[in-house]
Amino acid sequence: MKNKNLPDNAIEISRLSKEYKGVGGAKNLLALNSIDLKIPRGSMFGLLGPNGAGKSTFINILAGLTVKTSGKAVVWGFDLDKNPRSVRASLGVVPQEIYVDPFFSPKETLHQQAGMYGVLPKDRNVDFLLKTLDLEDKADSYTRTLSGGMKRRLLVAKSMVHRPPILILDEPTAGVDIELRQQLWTYIRKLNEYGTTIILTTHYLEEAEELCDTIAIVDNGKIVRCAPTQEILNDADSKSLIVKPMDGLKDLNPALKEMGAIIDKDDNIIIGYNPKNETSRDILRKVEESGLSVRDFSVSGASLETVFLSITSKK
Repeated sequence: MKNKNLPDNAIEISRLSKEYKGVGGAKNLLALNSIDLKIPRGSMFGLLGPNGAGKSTFINILAGLTVKTSGKAVVWGFDLDKNPRSVRASLGVVPQEIYVDPFFSPKETLHQQAGMYGVLPKDRNVDFLLKTLDLEDKADSYTRTLSGGMKRRLLVAKSMVHRPPILILDEPTAGVDIELRQQLWTYIRKLNEYGTTIILTTHYLEEAEELCDTIAIVDNGKIVRCAPTQEILNDADSKSLIVKPMDGLKDLNPALKEMGAIIDKDDNIIIGYNPKNETSRDILRKVEESGLSVRDFSVSGASLETVFLSITSKK
Protein backbone atom coordinates (compact mmCIF):
# COMPACT_ATOMS: atom_id res chain seq x y z
CA MET A 1 0.00 0.00 0.00
CA LYS A 2 1.39 3.40 -0.99
CA ASN A 3 1.98 6.12 1.56
CA LYS A 4 0.17 9.16 0.21
CA ASN A 5 2.47 11.48 2.18
CA LEU A 6 5.61 10.25 0.44
CA PRO A 7 6.61 10.66 -3.21
CA ASP A 8 6.70 7.59 -5.43
CA ASN A 9 10.07 8.74 -6.80
CA ALA A 10 12.84 9.94 -4.55
CA ILE A 11 14.32 11.94 -7.44
CA GLU A 12 12.81 13.07 -10.73
CA ILE A 13 15.04 14.70 -13.34
CA SER A 14 13.74 16.30 -16.53
CA ARG A 15 15.96 17.60 -19.36
CA LEU A 16 18.76 18.47 -16.93
CA SER A 17 21.81 20.08 -18.54
CA LYS A 18 25.05 21.65 -17.38
CA GLU A 19 27.42 23.49 -19.69
CA TYR A 20 30.78 24.86 -18.53
CA LYS A 21 32.07 27.88 -20.40
CA GLY A 22 35.41 27.41 -22.10
CA VAL A 23 38.34 29.49 -20.87
CA GLY A 24 40.93 31.15 -23.11
CA GLY A 25 39.20 30.27 -26.34
CA ALA A 26 38.53 26.66 -25.38
CA LYS A 27 35.24 25.10 -26.39
CA ASN A 28 32.36 24.92 -23.93
CA LEU A 29 32.00 21.59 -22.13
CA LEU A 30 28.54 20.02 -22.01
CA ALA A 31 28.87 17.92 -18.84
CA LEU A 32 25.18 16.92 -18.74
CA ASN A 33 23.14 16.82 -21.91
CA SER A 34 19.39 17.04 -21.30
CA ILE A 35 19.05 13.92 -19.14
CA ASP A 36 15.79 12.44 -17.87
CA LEU A 37 15.79 10.14 -14.87
CA LYS A 38 13.44 8.77 -12.22
CA ILE A 39 14.78 7.07 -9.09
CA PRO A 40 12.06 5.20 -7.16
CA ARG A 41 11.69 5.75 -3.42
CA GLY A 42 13.36 3.01 -1.38
CA SER A 43 15.46 1.70 -4.25
CA MET A 44 19.15 0.84 -4.48
CA PHE A 45 20.10 2.75 -7.61
CA GLY A 46 23.45 2.50 -9.37
CA LEU A 47 24.86 5.40 -11.40
CA LEU A 48 27.72 4.05 -13.50
CA GLY A 49 30.11 5.59 -15.96
CA PRO A 50 33.77 6.29 -16.73
CA ASN A 51 35.63 9.33 -15.40
CA GLY A 52 34.25 12.52 -16.92
CA ALA A 53 30.91 10.92 -17.80
CA GLY A 54 28.90 13.45 -15.76
CA LYS A 55 28.23 11.55 -12.52
CA SER A 56 29.90 14.08 -10.21
CA THR A 57 28.24 17.00 -11.99
CA PHE A 58 24.86 15.36 -11.45
CA ILE A 59 25.53 14.86 -7.74
CA ASN A 60 26.93 18.36 -7.28
CA ILE A 61 23.84 19.91 -8.85
CA LEU A 62 21.56 18.06 -6.44
CA ALA A 63 23.80 18.94 -3.48
CA GLY A 64 23.77 22.64 -4.37
CA LEU A 65 27.48 22.77 -5.21
CA THR A 66 26.97 23.34 -8.95
CA VAL A 67 24.33 25.48 -10.66
CA LYS A 68 22.53 23.72 -13.49
CA THR A 69 22.28 25.37 -16.90
CA SER A 70 18.74 24.21 -17.63
CA GLY A 71 16.17 21.56 -16.82
CA LYS A 72 14.27 20.54 -13.71
CA ALA A 73 15.21 18.52 -10.63
CA VAL A 74 12.72 17.39 -7.99
CA VAL A 75 14.13 15.75 -4.85
CA TRP A 76 11.75 14.13 -2.36
CA GLY A 77 8.95 16.25 -3.82
CA PHE A 78 10.88 19.55 -3.59
CA ASP A 79 11.74 21.55 -6.69
CA LEU A 80 15.45 22.45 -6.69
CA ASP A 81 14.71 25.95 -8.03
CA LYS A 82 11.96 26.73 -5.52
CA ASN A 83 13.12 24.87 -2.40
CA PRO A 84 16.91 24.41 -2.54
CA ARG A 85 17.27 24.16 1.25
CA SER A 86 14.62 21.44 1.46
CA VAL A 87 16.39 19.56 -1.33
CA ARG A 88 19.72 19.69 0.51
CA ALA A 89 18.04 18.59 3.76
CA SER A 90 16.61 15.58 1.91
CA LEU A 91 20.06 14.40 0.85
CA GLY A 92 23.03 12.83 2.57
CA VAL A 93 26.16 12.77 0.43
CA VAL A 94 29.18 10.59 1.19
CA PRO A 95 32.19 11.85 -0.81
CA GLN A 96 34.93 9.64 -2.19
CA GLU A 97 37.64 11.50 -0.28
CA ILE A 98 37.99 10.77 3.43
CA TYR A 99 38.02 13.94 5.51
CA VAL A 100 37.26 14.04 9.22
CA ASP A 101 38.55 16.29 12.02
CA PRO A 102 41.31 14.21 13.69
CA PHE A 103 40.82 15.85 17.10
CA PHE A 104 37.08 15.12 17.40
CA SER A 105 35.64 11.80 18.49
CA PRO A 106 33.02 10.11 16.29
CA LYS A 107 30.32 11.12 18.78
CA GLU A 108 31.47 14.75 18.81
CA THR A 109 31.71 14.74 15.02
CA LEU A 110 28.11 13.57 14.65
CA HIS A 111 26.76 16.03 17.22
CA GLN A 112 28.59 18.87 15.45
CA GLN A 113 27.17 17.80 12.09
CA ALA A 114 23.65 17.53 13.54
CA GLY A 115 23.97 21.03 14.98
CA MET A 116 24.92 22.40 11.57
CA TYR A 117 21.62 21.04 10.24
CA GLY A 118 19.71 22.55 13.17
CA VAL A 119 18.80 19.19 14.72
CA LEU A 120 18.01 19.70 18.40
CA PRO A 121 19.97 17.54 20.88
CA LYS A 122 16.82 15.68 21.96
CA ASP A 123 16.08 14.72 18.34
CA ARG A 124 19.54 13.49 17.36
CA ASN A 125 20.08 9.85 16.37
CA VAL A 126 23.80 9.81 17.11
CA ASP A 127 23.79 6.69 19.29
CA PHE A 128 21.65 4.81 16.77
CA LEU A 129 24.06 5.63 13.92
CA LEU A 130 27.11 4.69 15.96
CA LYS A 131 25.50 1.33 16.72
CA THR A 132 24.22 0.73 13.19
CA LEU A 133 27.64 1.44 11.66
CA ASP A 134 29.53 -0.52 14.31
CA LEU A 135 31.32 2.49 15.80
CA GLU A 136 30.04 2.22 19.38
CA ASP A 137 33.36 0.99 20.76
CA LYS A 138 35.17 3.98 19.22
CA ALA A 139 32.52 6.59 20.00
CA ASP A 140 34.76 8.60 22.35
CA SER A 141 38.14 7.94 20.72
CA TYR A 142 40.03 10.51 18.67
CA THR A 143 39.01 10.17 15.04
CA ARG A 144 42.68 10.12 14.03
CA THR A 145 42.99 6.72 15.75
CA LEU A 146 40.31 5.10 13.57
CA SER A 147 41.14 2.72 10.75
CA GLY A 148 40.39 3.67 7.17
CA GLY A 149 37.26 1.52 7.17
CA MET A 150 35.98 3.13 10.37
CA LYS A 151 36.55 6.59 8.92
CA ARG A 152 34.52 5.67 5.85
CA ARG A 153 31.71 4.40 8.07
CA LEU A 154 31.90 7.66 10.03
CA LEU A 155 31.41 9.59 6.78
CA VAL A 156 28.25 7.55 6.16
CA ALA A 157 27.05 8.35 9.70
CA LYS A 158 27.76 12.08 9.16
CA SER A 159 25.69 12.06 5.99
CA MET A 160 22.75 10.41 7.83
CA VAL A 161 22.75 12.41 11.07
CA HIS A 162 19.94 14.74 9.91
CA ARG A 163 17.85 11.73 8.84
CA PRO A 164 17.78 12.38 5.07
CA PRO A 165 15.56 10.00 3.10
CA ILE A 166 18.14 9.80 0.29
CA LEU A 167 21.79 8.78 0.62
CA ILE A 168 24.27 9.34 -2.22
CA LEU A 169 27.51 7.34 -2.04
CA ASP A 170 30.18 8.60 -4.43
CA GLU A 171 32.67 5.79 -5.15
CA PRO A 172 32.47 4.52 -1.53
CA THR A 173 34.82 1.56 -2.07
CA ALA A 174 37.38 3.05 -4.44
CA GLY A 175 40.82 1.81 -3.47
CA VAL A 176 39.71 -0.39 -0.55
CA ASP A 177 40.37 -4.10 -0.11
CA ILE A 178 37.74 -6.78 -0.59
CA GLU A 179 37.10 -7.30 3.13
CA LEU A 180 36.34 -3.63 3.74
CA ARG A 181 34.28 -3.48 0.56
CA GLN A 182 32.05 -6.31 1.76
CA GLN A 183 31.70 -4.66 5.19
CA LEU A 184 30.53 -1.44 3.56
CA TRP A 185 28.08 -3.41 1.42
CA THR A 186 26.57 -4.80 4.63
CA TYR A 187 26.09 -1.35 6.16
CA ILE A 188 24.63 0.06 2.94
CA ARG A 189 22.07 -2.75 2.79
CA LYS A 190 21.15 -2.16 6.42
CA LEU A 191 20.45 1.53 5.77
CA ASN A 192 18.33 0.60 2.76
CA GLU A 193 16.33 -1.84 4.89
CA TYR A 194 15.48 1.06 7.20
CA GLY A 195 13.87 2.78 4.18
CA THR A 196 16.69 4.98 2.90
CA THR A 197 16.90 5.41 -0.86
CA ILE A 198 20.49 4.64 -1.88
CA ILE A 199 22.20 6.13 -4.94
CA LEU A 200 25.57 4.54 -5.60
CA THR A 201 28.15 5.82 -8.09
CA THR A 202 30.88 3.31 -8.86
CA HIS A 203 33.31 2.08 -11.50
CA TYR A 204 32.82 -1.50 -10.35
CA LEU A 205 30.09 -3.38 -12.18
CA GLU A 206 30.29 -6.26 -9.70
CA GLU A 207 29.54 -3.80 -6.88
CA ALA A 208 26.45 -2.51 -8.65
CA GLU A 209 25.49 -6.09 -9.50
CA GLU A 210 25.70 -7.02 -5.82
CA LEU A 211 23.84 -4.02 -4.40
CA CYS A 212 21.63 -2.27 -6.95
CA ASP A 213 18.20 -3.18 -8.24
CA THR A 214 18.39 -0.62 -11.06
CA ILE A 215 21.37 0.80 -12.97
CA ALA A 216 21.80 3.88 -15.14
CA ILE A 217 24.89 4.07 -17.36
CA VAL A 218 26.14 7.59 -18.10
CA ASP A 219 28.59 8.52 -20.83
CA ASN A 220 29.49 11.91 -22.29
CA GLY A 221 26.77 13.60 -20.29
CA LYS A 222 24.00 11.32 -21.50
CA ILE A 223 22.21 8.34 -19.98
CA VAL A 224 22.83 5.62 -22.54
CA ARG A 225 20.94 2.92 -20.64
CA CYS A 226 18.72 2.75 -17.58
CA ALA A 227 17.20 -0.61 -16.68
CA PRO A 228 16.90 -3.24 -13.94
CA THR A 229 20.28 -4.68 -13.02
CA GLN A 230 19.63 -8.10 -14.52
CA GLU A 231 18.76 -6.58 -17.87
CA ILE A 232 22.04 -4.66 -17.85
CA LEU A 233 23.95 -7.82 -16.97
CA ASN A 234 22.28 -9.66 -19.82
CA ASP A 235 24.16 -7.30 -22.14
CA ALA A 236 27.47 -8.55 -20.78
CA ASP A 237 29.48 -11.36 -22.26
CA SER A 238 30.60 -14.31 -20.16
CA LYS A 239 32.48 -13.56 -16.94
CA SER A 240 35.39 -15.13 -15.11
CA LEU A 241 35.81 -15.23 -11.35
CA ILE A 242 39.48 -15.02 -10.33
CA VAL A 243 40.02 -16.45 -6.85
CA LYS A 244 43.21 -16.02 -4.84
CA PRO A 245 43.37 -18.94 -2.39
CA MET A 246 44.66 -18.47 1.15
CA ASP A 247 47.30 -21.15 0.51
CA GLY A 248 48.88 -22.27 -2.74
CA LEU A 249 47.24 -25.17 -4.56
CA LYS A 250 48.91 -27.90 -6.58
CA ASP A 251 45.65 -29.50 -7.65
CA LEU A 252 41.92 -28.81 -7.65
CA ASN A 253 39.45 -30.72 -5.55
CA PRO A 254 36.61 -32.58 -7.36
CA ALA A 255 34.03 -29.85 -6.62
CA LEU A 256 36.18 -27.17 -8.25
CA LYS A 257 36.94 -29.41 -11.23
CA GLU A 258 33.22 -29.97 -11.71
CA MET A 259 32.80 -26.18 -11.89
CA GLY A 260 35.34 -26.10 -14.74
CA ALA A 261 37.98 -24.32 -12.65
CA ILE A 262 41.60 -24.04 -13.77
CA ILE A 263 44.79 -22.84 -12.05
CA ASP A 264 46.69 -20.06 -13.88
CA LYS A 265 50.44 -19.36 -13.84
CA ASP A 266 50.04 -17.12 -10.76
CA ASP A 267 48.30 -19.91 -8.81
CA ASN A 268 44.93 -18.15 -9.09
CA ILE A 269 41.81 -20.23 -9.65
CA ILE A 270 39.82 -19.13 -12.72
CA ILE A 271 36.15 -20.10 -13.06
CA GLY A 272 34.07 -19.09 -16.05
CA TYR A 273 30.31 -18.61 -15.74
CA ASN A 274 27.28 -17.17 -17.52
CA PRO A 275 26.04 -13.96 -15.81
CA LYS A 276 22.58 -14.58 -17.23
CA ASN A 277 22.27 -17.63 -14.99
CA GLU A 278 24.50 -16.95 -11.97
CA THR A 279 26.09 -14.01 -10.14
CA SER A 280 29.67 -13.74 -8.94
CA ARG A 281 28.39 -14.25 -5.38
CA ASP A 282 26.76 -17.55 -6.41
CA ILE A 283 30.07 -18.81 -7.77
CA LEU A 284 32.06 -17.56 -4.79
CA ARG A 285 29.67 -19.30 -2.42
CA LYS A 286 30.18 -22.60 -4.27
CA VAL A 287 33.94 -22.12 -4.07
CA GLU A 288 33.78 -21.58 -0.31
CA GLU A 289 31.42 -24.55 0.10
CA SER A 290 34.01 -26.70 -1.67
CA GLY A 291 36.28 -26.12 1.33
CA LEU A 292 38.66 -23.62 -0.26
CA SER A 293 39.77 -20.67 1.91
CA VAL A 294 39.59 -17.49 -0.18
CA ARG A 295 42.04 -14.63 0.42
CA ASP A 296 40.68 -12.32 -2.31
CA PHE A 297 38.72 -12.42 -5.55
CA SER A 298 37.91 -10.31 -8.57
CA VAL A 299 35.70 -10.51 -11.65
CA SER A 300 36.84 -10.05 -15.24
CA GLY A 301 35.11 -10.11 -18.58
CA ALA A 302 32.16 -7.95 -17.47
CA SER A 303 33.85 -4.71 -16.54
CA LEU A 304 31.93 -1.49 -16.96
CA GLU A 305 33.79 -0.93 -20.22
CA THR A 306 32.72 -4.34 -21.57
CA VAL A 307 29.08 -3.79 -20.75
CA PHE A 308 29.13 -0.26 -22.08
CA LEU A 309 30.66 -1.38 -25.39
CA SER A 310 28.07 -4.17 -25.59
CA ILE A 311 25.28 -1.63 -25.17
CA THR A 312 26.59 0.99 -27.59
CA SER A 313 27.40 -1.59 -30.27
CA LYS A 314 23.67 -2.39 -30.47
CA LYS A 315 22.76 1.16 -31.47
